[in-house]
Amino acid sequence: MKSLDKLTFGFTDAENYKRRENKNLFSQLFLRTDAMNALLEPSTFFLVGEKGTGKTAYAVYLSSFPSATEKYSHKFIRETDYTKFIALKDQKALGLSEYTDIWKVIIYLLVSASVMEAEKTEGIFGTKQQFVNLKSVIQEYYEGAFSPEVVSGLQLVENAEDVVKLLVKYGGITGEVGGKEGSATTKSLQRFQTDLLRIQKGFENALAALSLSANHTLFIDGIDIRPEAVPFDQYLDCVKGLANALWSVNNDFFSQVKDSKGRMKVVALLRPDIFNSLGMQNRNTKLKDNSVVLDWRTRYSHHRQSDLFKMADRLLAVQQDSPSKVGEAWDYYFPFQASADKRDDDISSFITVLRYSFHRPRDILSVFDTLESLYVKTGEAKSYFTDRHLTSREFRRAYSVYMLGEIKDSLSFYYDEKEYELFLKFFEYLDGAHKFDYHKFLAAFAEFMKFVSGQSIKAPDFMGTAEEFLQFLYDQNILSYIEQTEDGRFIRWCFIERSPSNISPKVKTHSSYELHYGLANALNTGKTIKNRRKSATAVISPSRAGFFEGNIKLYNSKKQFGFIVQDGMPVDMFFHGSAVLGSVKREKGTRVRFRLDKDRSGRLMAVDVMSITGD
Repeated sequence: MKSLDKLTFGFTDAENYKRRENKNLFSQLFLRTDAMNALLEPSTFFLVGEKGTGKTAYAVYLSSFPSATEKYSHKFIRETDYTKFIALKDQKALGLSEYTDIWKVIIYLLVSASVMEAEKTEGIFGTKQQFVNLKSVIQEYYEGAFSPEVVSGLQLVENAEDVVKLLVKYGGITGEVGGKEGSATTKSLQRFQTDLLRIQKGFENALAALSLSANHTLFIDGIDIRPEAVPFDQYLDCVKGLANALWSVNNDFFSQVKDSKGRMKVVALLRPDIFNSLGMQNRNTKLKDNSVVLDWRTRYSHHRQSDLFKMADRLLAVQQDSPSKVGEAWDYYFPFQASADKRDDDISSFITVLRYSFHRPRDILSVFDTLESLYVKTGEAKSYFTDRHLTSREFRRAYSVYMLGEIKDSLSFYYDEKEYELFLKFFEYLDGAHKFDYHKFLAAFAEFMKFVSGQSIKAPDFMGTAEEFLQFLYDQNILSYIEQTEDGRFIRWCFIERSPSNISPKVKTHSSYELHYGLANALNTGKTIKNRRKSATAVISPSRAGFFEGNIKLYNSKKQFGFIVQDGMPVDMFFHGSAVLGSVKREKGTRVRFRLDKDRSGRLMAVDVMSITGD
């Protein structure tokens, strides 16, 4: 087996594999699961999975390695796209039906672009006049540049009347341009609706006339990233319009196209909670019959047969000079038994990794990334990793910062920065306990709400009652509840209990609870917090101009990294020596000011660390 410094531990963000220099590595690392075959079914319109389960990885892989009979394209919705939708809504007082019609035009534009790219213009398009006409319209509108991005589709929609004139000019559609006079608002909206329908018809006539030699699938990604500047209700209207449009074009148009060997379809990448919020009719049926739900969960007793273990082992095995059996590479680089149960010889080191994770590929890759940063790059781990590496305080602290960053990203979809920081404040009131009963939780919540009331802070919706907050913590996998039955003691995690038919399992009250092992250090639950009742200002906002303040807790001069105890927060912030500005004394107790940033894995860290001179 190769030494650790000769291995590549991959990327936690699959978008990196779209780059040419990374595609060969990705083709080796990617594990084709049963979900891949299900995704290719003509009736699959949604790829559903929790954040970090690999939705983007599937789309990137398929679009990077098409076959003669299967072609793929992968497009993202960006912040500017949502902003443009909102601007259109404000201009024209759009409702859900108009959002749906706009998305139909954009979907047709994106599909047309991917089909033209994959099938080549000189082929089928040269003999299909409808498509030649439509292509001429788009080329003239964009001055010869066919842009496949979502924002281009929005520009086309925004200037729908001009596009219709061009369609009439080139013979893509027939009829007169314009409409009857009426009130300014009614006239504008009616004309806009009419123009959209005529553009849709132009696309449908052209696409229906094609005789495709391969199937074409368009993946729409980035739906579960809500820009901070876009209010949640407006975001949800936009996504509902996309879901309705996607269902309509797949079910009512693409499936009805005749005389074509190849088929077209669009697949949306969605988190389960977003899918659940769309309000689609027969949601459970669509989830069962028209969706692929990514599921990497495994039980400790069967972990060696799981796709998650195979993925981790494959990452190590494919980089060797000779092939190996499943599990050999993992056992070489992690040659120890997990401490979960010493009585069971089959409990391998992978159990230790599972305990840190939510059973998601991104979590496993982040374990690799953290080990590489702390021990491989520093030369401490050369041939393999030891149990000490995976259980050391420095690893648990660094990895827990990543996990907390994942929680923050998930919460930021619904809540703002102040609500997130108030959520963190609660854990101080557990007095360092990472295991507690229901009465302890109620007492902590009551004391915390006194603090909130005393500071005149509005509590977030998820903190309405103690029971609502407990359910919220369970939904976010921050805690589990312990169930004692005649058959034994069971630890119930939301991500384990969740299923397509039970998106939001319920937490039990009057039970015992335990915070997630991978988060305990980031939430600073390992010791009692002293002097915790800081002012709300210290908790809610940086001290000045985006800076936070704290004291250096420790600094390892040999490895050139350390941790800062942040004022008013139960989080020790990791920092690199290279992030220190000026002549800061890198020793315990030094008072510093710093900004927060993310590393390439999305973990929070302190940067621009500078000394405080008494100002």
